[in-house]
Amino acid sequence: MIEKLSAEDKITLSQLEQYLSKAAWILKGPVDASDFKVYIFPLLFFKRLSDVYDEEFQSALEESDGDEDYANLPEFHRFVLPEGCHWNDVRETSVNKGLAIEKALRGIEKANQEQLYGIFGDAQWSNKNRLSDRLLNDLIEHFSQYNLSNSAVDADILGRAYEYLIKHFADLTNKKAGEFYTPRSVVHLLGLILDPHEGESIYDPACGTGGMLLECVSHLQESGEDYRTLRLFGQEKNLTSSSIARMNMFLHGIEDFQIVRGDTLRHPAFFEADGLKTFDCVIANPPFSLDDWGHENWANDPFGRNIAGVPPKSNGDMAWVQHMIKSMNSTGRMTVVLPHGALFRKGAEGKIRKELLNQDLLEAVIGLGSNIFYGTQLAACVLVFRQNKEADKKNKVLFIDGSEQVRVGRAQNYLDKEHVNQLYEWFSNYKDVENYVKVVKMTEISENYYNLNIPLYVEKIIEDNLPTVEEAVADLKKAWKESQEAEEKFKNILQTFLV
Repeated sequence: MIEKLSAEDKITLSQLEQYLSKAAWILKGPVDASDFKVYIFPLLFFKRLSDVYDEEFQSALEESDGDEDYANLPEFHRFVLPEGCHWNDVRETSVNKGLAIEKALRGIEKANQEQLYGIFGDAQWSNKNRLSDRLLNDLIEHFSQYNLSNSAVDADILGRAYEYLIKHFADLTNKKAGEFYTPRSVVHLLGLILDPHEGESIYDPACGTGGMLLECVSHLQESGEDYRTLRLFGQEKNLTSSSIARMNMFLHGIEDFQIVRGDTLRHPAFFEADGLKTFDCVIANPPFSLDDWGHENWANDPFGRNIAGVPPKSNGDMAWVQHMIKSMNSTGRMTVVLPHGALFRKGAEGKIRKELLNQDLLEAVIGLGSNIFYGTQLAACVLVFRQNKEADKKNKVLFIDGSEQVRVGRAQNYLDKEHVNQLYEWFSNYKDVENYVKVVKMTEISENYYNLNIPLYVEKIIEDNLPTVEEAVADLKKAWKESQEAEEKFKNILQTFLV
């Protein structure tokens, strides 16, 4: 029987983080750190599904005065757990543990195809050269120590623990972690700028593990709006990341979402009758300067996304930007993280920038400090686009130099809360701030050949503390006089000794 726990008895975030870190250490050795997530996340989700099912069963059992057949009815459960596919079934298996896990996970996916198909990924659980029965038994027993039902752990805390582990893996592997983990502070800044509201649709074409979409949920929660009215859409090429994104949505209690695995630039997933589906809000941190992104199809893109031109074959940054713009609805807005090079590279990208600027879609360019992304020391920037800019912002672009808005660390820099708040305040106020912010007319940008490099517009005023000529002469005369007096004094003292 599952006891209902009070808020004080629920698992804390710190406990949960330690719990998941220990799971990673159990795997260390046979499994590379970069692959920890392939095993830990599916097991965590499997354990939670089983515990929630038991909690739902217990509630229905009490309601029916002990009728087990009634308590097992599908309508009382969010997901179907077929016979032999419960966590305890795997826990009680002593040999061929990996095969038992595989059968349970596939059984759950098959019984819940509409929601859970493919969600557990493609890990080879039955590979005994990597995962011995003893190791899997230790892992299962470790996960068995906590009850992960709704009454025992808040969905939001569990989701935050996911984010902690994703960062943890990034630190352990140092293998382009920025591809699947964006620092929470950067995500928060994008959410503030995007400012989603009740009933809106949110789309992330490179959603990774779902952090950007969940930030939009948090934004509504913090502003007291009903986040359940949001409609969330995401696409992600990486199988493991897309699976984790779906798990993350369920763990946060999100119902209305679609996460699709696939190559967004080659095969976008969301459509309406007349072409690509469009959204109120578009948000992303796509892979920086992606090579082999699908250039061969872009000149005659069947989805009409080459609205400003064809990006270079070796760099997909402007392909992502155009895809996202095309995905905005008639009143849409978007925020995207890009490397600084996207602001000033010439050639095909320069022509695309020119066309987008002439369409007056770009609202702001925000430069971020260097070395704040895991796995790269590159400085990034945030571009803000809007289909319908406010009247006083038309034919203008706001430039913000946020390079100093960081806390410098030994190995990495950090964008703290005060830095995020300062950047957002500058963005919201939309007015010049010496050394940091400049509202620039489109005519000036065109004179710079549509180069968006921030130092072209936000000039650093170096304070000149040098004295004037008159002050310098007066200081020199004073110093000369003091020198003469000192010399005279020295002569008098020397004369006294000589007498």
